[in-house]
Amino acid sequence: MKVMYTLFAVAIMAVMSASYAGSGTAHWTYDGHAGPEHWGRLAKEFGTCEAGTQQSPVNIEQSITADLAQITFDYQSAPIKVVNNGHTIQVNYSGDSKITIGSKAYKLLQFHFHSPSENRIGGKPFDMEVHLVHKNDAGELAVIGVLMQAGMENSVLAPLWQAMPEEVNKERVLTAQINAADLLPERRQFYHFKGSLTTPPCTEGVDWFVMKDATSLSTSQVQKFVGMVGHNARPVQAANHRFILSTAN
Repeated sequence: MKVMYTLFAVAIMAVMSASYAGSGTAHWTYDGHAGPEHWGRLAKEFGTCEAGTQQSPVNIEQSITADLAQITFDYQSAPIKVVNNGHTIQVNYSGDSKITIGSKAYKLLQFHFHSPSENRIGGKPFDMEVHLVHKNDAGELAVIGVLMQAGMENSVLAPLWQAMPEEVNKERVLTAQINAADLLPERRQFYHFKGSLTTPPCTEGVDWFVMKDATSLSTSQVQKFVGMVGHNARPVQAANHRFILSTAN
């Protein structure tokens, strides 16, 4: 049992690197012959994208109010690296920033963006979504999803958008420090469900926490992102009788 658990943890770490760093054994895109409807057949290791039963993202139509453990955020300002990996703009985070959920602590590794949002509320997509990706010592992943709606300019994004590399696989180091806590809404209520990575190989076993309240960014900030990487949202996936849990309002 211990060996199996260790292998699972190693596999999670490997696929996370492949999916979010833009690497992998097969070329995939968000449209055309290598788009989401074909991911599961592009490579053997992508099979879960088609055969999985707990895939992300989801459309949150109904939820069950539950006594969920609150998320304790312990994010610190840190120097960052901004990467254009060809699928998104990813911000690699250094330092010891973490979240704690119950008895488990997860270190913040990176955050990245999707437009339009991948997760939906009541069928409604938002203009963007940021995913904050965390990993604990056992190799388990927890992703915080923050929905973003066009409105007021987002000052936290300003230096990141200015540093966006135009070339794929280029990295820029930001001298100014960023605190990921500033990406979160003021109210920290959330939906929780079991899901997957939203990019190939779509590995399952990921704990998702989608914030109920959206944050804002300007229309020009949305346009700059889309102009750089294009629309990069995987369509919502079947719930397959999964329970979506919710903190009390």
